[in-house]
Amino acid sequence: MSDFSKQLPVAIGSDHAGFEYKEAIKKHLELAGWQVRDFGTRSTDSVDYPDYAHPTAAAVEAGEVTFGVLICGSANGVAITANKHQGVRAGLCWDTEVAKLVRLHNDANIICLPARFIALQYAIQMVETFVNTSFEGGRHGTRVGKMACM
Repeated sequence: MSDFSKQLPVAIGSDHAGFEYKEAIKKHLELAGWQVRDFGTRSTDSVDYPDYAHPTAAAVEAGEVTFGVLICGSANGVAITANKHQGVRAGLCWDTEVAKLVRLHNDANIICLPARFIALQYAIQMVETFVNTSFEGGRHGTRVGKMACM
């Protein structure tokens, strides 16, 4: 059982490379009963990923949403951008096992997906795995507690 609650919405954002995946993942989450705050982009026209990663991460940082989903071509840009925000732990995922471990061991609150390197259905499965995995705590809690810069 996950520690994510449907009481707050989910934040989602992407650049142009992730637009189609964002739309499909948003629809999947809504069908599963989640409210979704879409921070853009709104098309496949070329844009700068930080313009969408920052507001998505800011919503997670402020506690306005339960978790976040970010998508770009490689997922590196959105992950690096999101991780600039205090209290955000954005994990780049390329398979379901990584999506599970980033929650289980790292207490990630944003999943970052590389649209150019994974199939859409697999991306949806990774989001499902991420959402349905709880942080294990214990020794991992100690490690997560050491992540923030003071």
